Amino acid sequence: RAELLAGVAGTRGLLCLLSDRIDREVLDAAGPGLKVISTLSVGFDHLALDEIKKRGIRVGYTPDVLTDATAELSVALLLSACRRLPEAAEQVKSGGWTTWKPLWMCGYGLSDSTVGIIGLGRIGQAVARRLKPFGVRKFLYTGSAPKPEIAAEFGAEFVPLTRLAEESDFVVVTCALTPATQGMCNKDFFGRMKKTSVFVNTSRGAVVNQEDLYHALAQGQIAAAGLDVTTPEPLPTDHPLLTLKNCVILPHIGSATYATRSTMAVLAANNLLAGLRGEPMPHELKL
Repeated sequence: RAELLAGVAGTRGLLCLLSDRIDREVLDAAGPGLKVISTLSVGFDHLALDEIKKRGIRVGYTPDVLTDATAELSVALLLSACRRLPEAAEQVKSGGWTTWKPLWMCGYGLSDSTVGIIGLGRIGQAVARRLKPFGVRKFLYTGSAPKPEIAAEFGAEFVPLTRLAEESDFVVVTCALTPATQGMCNKDFFGRMKKTSVFVNTSRGAVVNQEDLYHALAQGQIAAAGLDVTTPEPLPTDHPLLTLKNCVILPHIGSATYATRSTMAVLAANNLLAGLRGEPMPHELKL
């Protein structure tokens, strides 16, 4: 943080990461010459957009290019959680794998299931597209508004959040973090879910009340969870969620393929250069 505040002074352009909090303090340190911010991310909740807009600063970001990688990771995380893969791998290492037992390491499958997607945007659609061949019986989705043309591809039904929680065997969170979605997955939400259901979040950690999620998992209100995002990041190693066998946590690696990160870096650089030249950015956030 200290390096950022010192280094940004007098700059015209700033290339930042998701982990860099670009707030009034940083903007003041930069001074009035700052004209463009380019973030190496699709999310922008780390940017003080109201303050940035007031100062007439343009913002570039990197949507679309990480959709496929994040959707793949979402599916992998869902399968890891519902089929207990990390737990099973640990049994092999620890000597827990002995003779065959009928119900040992059993989990839950996708065939004939109902999948609820919170946020049917680019990543939500890509997740549904990948899950459909597993034999999912029904897709539900929720968001700020129905998307009938997009949902038609999956036969997905737009429902209230409460119904999605109650009817889904798998819940996948792929929405943006906004004031409306912050803390949305809370005690009431988890209390409505089935005891056999699996919860997956690859959007932003703050969409989830982690204390409520911990209690839901520890008390058997839901079967399992898979998280690629947490609050804070990195998650402290003594966090209660890390004590649970039925919670798989990854270190925010949704876009972590070599090809995707390379494409993101080039796009972020091109956004920055275009902004400095006063040209249209390849991907500019409309403020």
